[in-house]
Amino acid sequence: MLRTTAVLLFLAVGAADALYKQWIPDTNYENKTNWDKGHVPCGNDIVEFSAQRKVSVFVETMHAIQEMRLPIDGEFILDSGAGFYANSGQDPGCGAGLTVRFKDSESLRWFNPALWQAAASSDDLQSGNFLFSVHEESVPCRHDDVIFKTRSSFRVDTSSSHSIVNVKSVSVLGKTFGSQAEFSQYLRSRSGQLQFHGTSAVTVGEPGCSDPSGCDCGNSENHQLICSFVKCPSVSCARPLLPVGHCCDVCGAIVSIQYTSGFNLQSYRQRIHHLFLVLPKYKSIKLGMSKVFKSQRFMFIPFDTSPEIQVVILDGEGESQSESLAWDIVKDARAQSSHLGITAADFQTSSGNSGGESGNNAGMVVGVVFGVLIMITLVLVLGLLVRKGVVRLPPLPSLSRLRRSSVVGELGGPLDQGYDNPMFNKPTMLPDVPSLYGGEITNSICLKQTGVHFVNPVYDEHESDFTA
Repeated sequence: MLRTTAVLLFLAVGAADALYKQWIPDTNYENKTNWDKGHVPCGNDIVEFSAQRKVSVFVETMHAIQEMRLPIDGEFILDSGAGFYANSGQDPGCGAGLTVRFKDSESLRWFNPALWQAAASSDDLQSGNFLFSVHEESVPCRHDDVIFKTRSSFRVDTSSSHSIVNVKSVSVLGKTFGSQAEFSQYLRSRSGQLQFHGTSAVTVGEPGCSDPSGCDCGNSENHQLICSFVKCPSVSCARPLLPVGHCCDVCGAIVSIQYTSGFNLQSYRQRIHHLFLVLPKYKSIKLGMSKVFKSQRFMFIPFDTSPEIQVVILDGEGESQSESLAWDIVKDARAQSSHLGITAADFQTSSGNSGGESGNNAGMVVGVVFGVLIMITLVLVLGLLVRKGVVRLPPLPSLSRLRRSSVVGELGGPLDQGYDNPMFNKPTMLPDVPSLYGGEITNSICLKQTGVHFVNPVYDEHESDFTA
């Protein structure tokens, strides 16, 4: 008789409603990638689970086993007709008996973007028509529905730097939880504790996105954590691009679209798909579209953020069609701008080319206006501070000092006498004619530090008052 810590029976009923982000890994017994030997244990094998690891395992069918070693804390979720039985003899199709160990699932993290698939509808999810997204949006956003496969078990670590992970709803084993009270009750159950673990609690009940132009994902605060799981490939393009919300430089193109209140992101995404992505030449293209907030800068100083639609276009293996598709999207957006609710569209590519529209300098104009306003504000504030005495400006040189400086020069410096004048600069050169000049001529001219002065015989320099 098999001993298990918990054995639960669930019948698969129905399919989940419209879902957007689906968890990829599972802890299913029939998944050969969950076993260290690369195959599902057969009748001659010994099945081993790590004794110290918690695990929830979904079992779809009956399995013969030679022996099973169970964990201290775990469960089997049995589908209808599923179970185990002891093999009484040799299984001819099994070969030599091996010890097959179940792989550790503790390292599977909620914020690892490689572990999620995104789809626009349940039909797309079933058909494998998945959406490409930047890394931040590959992880469930706050407005998303989260789905764990109906016939599947899992174990996910939700740890992050924040205590709460917000989403719209969570679907587990075919049951959708949209109420936090109901989901909290499930998390306290045995299955909930084995399937969800970590320092952050997943909460449901976030409203759906009501903005036709799209909503912010809300994962930017976990950008570093998300990127810690991403290994960026090397790029060979001339000017790699870094899309908003992405962790790695890419080769391709980024289309930037400004819009009005009449823009609808979902309708526009379908338009791009039906007009361009169905064309054979674009079949290998990866295209992701989302609403982002870009920083507005003036002289490298960020002063505001503005929403826009970011279309990321990546080339497939050996293909180089991203620039062509970017041009097609931009030309369509400009031609149908009034019908689509688009005010401007341009693009940049990793080859260095761009598709900026002539005269479309709204961002630059806004930057210049804000820069002028900032300068005026600084001048007014400085004037107010000077007036109140909080800030003192250095004294300006007076006009008399400037004039004096122009004559004397720097203190202690040589005095510029100009050109030589034999009559004034050299008194010894004056002619010795007493009858013409008189003896007082030598007292009429004097040299001082400030220059050459003449004595006016009409005035007495010793007199303090002028008398007529």
